[in-house]
Amino acid sequence: MSDWARTRVAPERTHHLRDGVPLYSARFTEVLSFHAPGLAAALDASGAFHIDPAGRPAYAHRFRRTFGFYERLAAVESEAGAFHVRPDGAELTGARHAWCGNFQDGRCTVRARDGRYFHIDREGNAAYGERYAYAGDYRDGIAVVQEDSGVHLHIDRDGHPLNARRFLDLDVFHKGYARARDTRGWHHVDREGTPLYPHRFAAVEPFYNGQSRVEREDGSLAVIDERGETVRELRPPSRTELEQLSGDMVGFWRTQALCAAAELRIVEALPATTNRMAEQCALSPERGARLLRALEELGLVTRESETWRVTRRGALLHPEHPSSLHDAALHWGRDCYRHWEELPSALRHASSWEPPRFFETLSESPERVASYHRAMAAYARHDYTDLAEHLPELTTGVVLDAGGGTGTLLCELLRRKQGLQGVLLERPEVARSVEVPPDLRGRLTILSGDLLAPWSVQADAVIFARVLHDWDDEDALRILRRAREALRPGGRIHVIEMLLDDANGGLLDLHMLVSTGGRERTEAELQKLLCSAGLHFLERRGLAGMRALVTATASEHALQRPHEATTQTLLKGVIP
Repeated sequence: MSDWARTRVAPERTHHLRDGVPLYSARFTEVLSFHAPGLAAALDASGAFHIDPAGRPAYAHRFRRTFGFYERLAAVESEAGAFHVRPDGAELTGARHAWCGNFQDGRCTVRARDGRYFHIDREGNAAYGERYAYAGDYRDGIAVVQEDSGVHLHIDRDGHPLNARRFLDLDVFHKGYARARDTRGWHHVDREGTPLYPHRFAAVEPFYNGQSRVEREDGSLAVIDERGETVRELRPPSRTELEQLSGDMVGFWRTQALCAAAELRIVEALPATTNRMAEQCALSPERGARLLRALEELGLVTRESETWRVTRRGALLHPEHPSSLHDAALHWGRDCYRHWEELPSALRHASSWEPPRFFETLSESPERVASYHRAMAAYARHDYTDLAEHLPELTTGVVLDAGGGTGTLLCELLRRKQGLQGVLLERPEVARSVEVPPDLRGRLTILSGDLLAPWSVQADAVIFARVLHDWDDEDALRILRRAREALRPGGRIHVIEMLLDDANGGLLDLHMLVSTGGRERTEAELQKLLCSAGLHFLERRGLAGMRALVTATASEHALQRPHEATTQTLLKGVIP
């Protein structure tokens, strides 16, 4: 065994020991462990470099930082950036990165100057063309990468996805299986991304000889086998199943407490004592204190001595917050709440129940219309800020945002894409309330109309952002056909929806049923709808928050409009 293989770093981290005896007489500011071919990273007053087992520099160069050798290449950092060197200090390539990892399996993770991650091969060349929000090390030819949407997937050595599955979090494979997390929790998957069992856990460990230690959401610990069946219980739950189910039953307590806080404008009165808050909000001091205690339990307020203060989360209930959920709290607690009482009737086979005319009823109150669209705008600002990055091919022409509310998404897109003209198509009571921002005058047109009726506009792209789920299949099909009719040759339709799968969307699907008669859809159901409307599915891209961007274009037999028409002649019945 070579000298360096039996060494360890001394407790002072200034030198190396072998069998408890210093390996050499020199002392450094810091040293790291030896790695093949028998070199260790070291730092002294002259800079960072690598040393041999005699404590001698392996080369003359000095760097800002050095790290261990892996596969005979070491990551170093200089003033010019990060790169790799060989044992003699020679550079692998002249390329410089913002950060470099270590080589594993003939690949190494690097971060470019723009913050994007990818892998390089042993020659220093990019292993593939894609760039990611993050990329991990390879093991047995597979690595985990994170897309911009925040979801993770496995890729092979050439950067190809191992399967079509995406997860909120993911690990590399260990003995044939990988740990994965979806919206329901952690579990194990095979190389196809298929779950080994239907259960989900708060945490799981890799399998060891066919068994894994897991933690359930109730706090209990257990050992499971590869079928997900419990082999041994290790710790009882902190909450029984009865307590958990009972907690789910009273979830409306939170909804109504938040709605009351918004309606009474509690956060606007803080910081204040209980009595001062009660005075400003016209409440009984004793009962106001009870609401504050509940809001503290929800993490919205905190108490310092006699003064109540708003937390970062609670600040979102303030009407003036840039991402205010004030109107959203009113929407969920007032406009939507009563609809859920009709769920049993809506589900019964022989029921006379009919979906509420949600938007028609809403239109009867201008105040409620304004409040609803302020709530939707808050979600749009949060969800669609990066939409332009997912539509790189959309650079010129007319883009139509169908059912786009007050235009939050469209305005952001137009500001990011200076070559676009925009049209916002909305119901009359909404369109009348929309004002074109000064910086978008001449580029944004507000069009009053009905999604189900013919549209007096043509466009190069049509966007449906969380619109189709408001409608049942029959009406959604009619709307898609209207969009196809409005599409200019070569144009595309972009649909943003949360697609149903085994792990998420079930409760939202029920909400759409009872509130509008609409529904959430699986990817297959959405593709079938597009096909029935004379549209051809092109691709699906993942977005943050388990949403997806599905793109389609008109099939060859679809109705086409003259391409020569200009923006001015395409728009009719426009609100000035």
